[in-house]
Amino acid sequence: MTTDAIDCFAIVAPGLESFALAEAQALGLDAKLEEGGFAWTGDARSALLANAGLRIASRVLVRLASFEARSFAELERHARKVGWPRVLKAGDSVRFRVTCKKSRLYHSDAVAQRLADAVTRVVPGVRAHGGSVTEDEVVDDDTALIVVRVMRDRVTVSADSSGALLHRRGYRQATAKAPLRETIAAAMLAASGWDDSSPLVDPLCGSGTIPIEAAMRARRLAPGAHRTFAMERWPTVPRTLGAEVRSGLAERALPAADAIIIGSDRDAGAITAATSNADRAGVTDDVRWAERSLSAARFPDSGKGWVVTNPPYGVRVGDADRVRDLWAQLGNVLRDRASGWTVALLSPDAALERQLKIPLRVVATTSNGGIPVRVMIGQVPA
Repeated sequence: MTTDAIDCFAIVAPGLESFALAEAQALGLDAKLEEGGFAWTGDARSALLANAGLRIASRVLVRLASFEARSFAELERHARKVGWPRVLKAGDSVRFRVTCKKSRLYHSDAVAQRLADAVTRVVPGVRAHGGSVTEDEVVDDDTALIVVRVMRDRVTVSADSSGALLHRRGYRQATAKAPLRETIAAAMLAASGWDDSSPLVDPLCGSGTIPIEAAMRARRLAPGAHRTFAMERWPTVPRTLGAEVRSGLAERALPAADAIIIGSDRDAGAITAATSNADRAGVTDDVRWAERSLSAARFPDSGKGWVVTNPPYGVRVGDADRVRDLWAQLGNVLRDRASGWTVALLSPDAALERQLKIPLRVVATTSNGGIPVRVMIGQVPA
């Protein structure tokens, strides 16, 4: 599979596709935007490069087959022709995630069972589990995942090349309240237009995801440098290829960040978590951490800088007044100490944005922890 052309698709959280595409193209992938992510034709090396090097994408799929099926008989006939041996071997365990829309085959569990039967016929010794797992169900790291989409009677069969979702970099073992997913933090940094060298401050840093992602980006540290991927177990992928790709990405890394990166939070436990997470990410010396209330937030004496942060939303009953006051305080602090700086944040509510008294524009709409949010960018008035 290393030289054979394969069709790849990177899944991206809705609303963040354009930022992820730009990142993929900078990585050297000839990718094109599609609904829900972006696609490219490459080889196994390119798929591993995407898994190890992309900061915003959630998962990378490799297409195995696409065909029309209006009956289970058609499905079974085509399923036996799918190139299962490319990604599965005797002894492997496999699960299926099936979605059916506007198709004669509408029962996802029944589709999964037919595919499981086909796999065990084509690759004896594979343990194929019938029934479709949902998006929320965690598939064991040692179990292969086949993603099947049935749309208007067209069946697309893809193998998950990633394994654990790509936001799981491996560094965040300690968390504060409501941790921000790493891929969303990376998208916020991309959307903000940060230049990787100007000062960057998160005065509400929690367990440190935004400053850590900023430091990794500034140092060109690959987000997947310390993990392996499902496709490294495929029979057609050489055992050494993943290590070769990670080694190549490591050669691009810089010894230190050029930027001053600061993360502060009033919660001592959050700063302890952030410090240990930064150590695991390999950016201990690249971020300055401080246990500090928002009212005491500090910003480098610079005419140009970025504030990238994820303020609390107040989704629990009784939080609304406290959170509204905090957003107003954030606006006061920024206008007083960070005039002329760029600010980027996640917002669930225009009413909270107005508390800042800073002109903002929407650059993306997505969700964080199941809450619809907007990525807002603006400049603090001078």
